[in-house]
Amino acid sequence: MSADANVNLQQNDISKHLVPVVVGGDILAYSYVRELHRAYGIARTIVLASRDIKMLSSSKFTDYRLIEGVTTREDVLYPALESIAREARASDPQAHLLVLGCDDVHARLLSSGKQRLEAAGFSVPYIDFSLLDEITQKRRFYELCEELDIPYPETRYFDCANGPADLPVDTFGYPLIAKPSNSAQFQDASIPRKRKIYEIESPDEMQQVWHDIRTSDYNAELVLQDFVPGGDDAIRTLTTFSDAEGNIRVVSGGQVCLQDHDPTALGNPLAIMGERQQDIIDAAARFLKRTGYRGMANFDIKYDSRDGSFRFFEVNTRCGRNTYYMSLGGVNFASLIVREFVLGEQIPYQEAYEPFLYCCVPAYVLKRSIRDEGLLKRALDTLGLTRDAYPLHYRPDSMMHGIWSSIMHLNQIRKFKRFYWDTDGKQLKE
Repeated sequence: MSADANVNLQQNDISKHLVPVVVGGDILAYSYVRELHRAYGIARTIVLASRDIKMLSSSKFTDYRLIEGVTTREDVLYPALESIAREARASDPQAHLLVLGCDDVHARLLSSGKQRLEAAGFSVPYIDFSLLDEITQKRRFYELCEELDIPYPETRYFDCANGPADLPVDTFGYPLIAKPSNSAQFQDASIPRKRKIYEIESPDEMQQVWHDIRTSDYNAELVLQDFVPGGDDAIRTLTTFSDAEGNIRVVSGGQVCLQDHDPTALGNPLAIMGERQQDIIDAAARFLKRTGYRGMANFDIKYDSRDGSFRFFEVNTRCGRNTYYMSLGGVNFASLIVREFVLGEQIPYQEAYEPFLYCCVPAYVLKRSIRDEGLLKRALDTLGLTRDAYPLHYRPDSMMHGIWSSIMHLNQIRKFKRFYWDTDGKQLKE
């Protein structure tokens, strides 16, 4: 259902008639739930998941539904959503349905099924699949970066379906980064010693990684990139919300102080401090305008100390798992989706850079992991000023949700011991 079909829904009707449905069970799923409640008083958000994630299922603000295969299979997801639409309309003829996903797979499923889901009555806040499929392929993304004068790492591509049995590994410079061109397909592939991103230190390791992926069911390209020097604190993130003409309406971003070092979650920021960089905003604005991108986007970037540039790695055609930091910066991110895609509002330009530290780990983890003393001090000072820095801590929610969210928070100490402190910061390779 288009925004034009929804303009009769008024701001004060949202809490009564909006039926949000979230696909997936991660930290972003709960961020949607809490921010919809905070913005509009939504009492219950339907959450569709394939396993029981306690911090969500224990929330008094979720209608948590376990359906096997619902987060990965269109033949399960689409009928489930159509059933929810019929159920909602039967109980409330004025119901307005909104569907939200949490990762790349969900974005692809919801985008590719947009026409069917809109026919069922859903607002689907994702770009058309042809554009999504184009710009999420790393090769095409970097071609656009080249066209738009956006810095990116030196990059090579190898076809995992028809590529050579062995790579010319002795011709590469090390260290280097290896990652899939198609993240959504890679997420579901069965690969020995699988990592989200591979930090490669030698020709032998590169050959082993290539053999593991080349002989698996992943058949898109493998991307090999120059390793941009710097640790977690060189990473930058930018979240944008743009209108139907691709004009940025809201922007927020920051410096990553600490990211996850679990091999299955490598690269997920766990602590982000608000930081405004005009070069990054300008580059993203060129990309969004060139592609006519509408809605939420998230860019992964790294500062290159060799030349002072900010090198763009990829665009996520959805909310990033950390998009809650936009709310900390002063603009409720979930409300933007409702205002644009349900209410049909014209959103004025805003920047969400009020001082914040988005933080999913205890302060003890920051103190033991951040080696730059100046950065650590700024991070701790900003943490002290940030209300609800951890998205899972939400006072109005149930006691059981609070317990489970605290368990997840404290569990970061054990994870960092295994994957970071005991390895002296090196990637654990099994």
